[in-house]
Amino acid sequence: MDSPWEEDPRADYAPEADWAKLSNEFTNSGYREGIIAGKESALQEGFDAGFAHVGVPIGRDLGSMRGIISAIASFLSSKSQEDPTTLTTAREISSSLAGIRFSDIVPVDQEAEQHAREHLDANDDLIEQSEELLQKREMEGLEDMLQRLTAGATSRPLQGRPTREDVIRLKEGILTLCDQLGLDVTP
Repeated sequence: MDSPWEEDPRADYAPEADWAKLSNEFTNSGYREGIIAGKESALQEGFDAGFAHVGVPIGRDLGSMRGIISAIASFLSSKSQEDPTTLTTAREISSSLAGIRFSDIVPVDQEAEQHAREHLDANDDLIEQSEELLQKREMEGLEDMLQRLTAGATSRPLQGRPTREDVIRLKEGILTLCDQLGLDVTP
């Protein structure tokens, strides 16, 4: 080899380099896919547990209460009665229940909040909110405003979003109405 330009001194090395690069890319790709699959599996397990132990029971209870009070209000409005306060009470409970969102009464997920706090940068004071969450909150604000403007809404002054304690109070109101009407109903 008289001239450095005649032959590539690493001609035998090129296929090995390609093989090493290809092997490295497959290893990295497999690693990423494994991480993604692990995250998806953990997410699915968390969703399943939350759905079964939180979402379904709360949704069923709230739906049952809404159905019972709607039936009572419908029954009372179709019946001529001497005491209109019972119908008014039923309508107020129904209106209050209609304004409750799942997010208002679901228990706080302490584990998720702790996880979020752990992953904040040292300089961050607040968790950044995604665009989707901001849009959801904006829509909920519009829904709240619309409910305050809706005819037949309760005259109770707005004191923030309903809580689980409010739901318990409304459930007690339904049971009281059922007792007054002689109904054996369990919301």
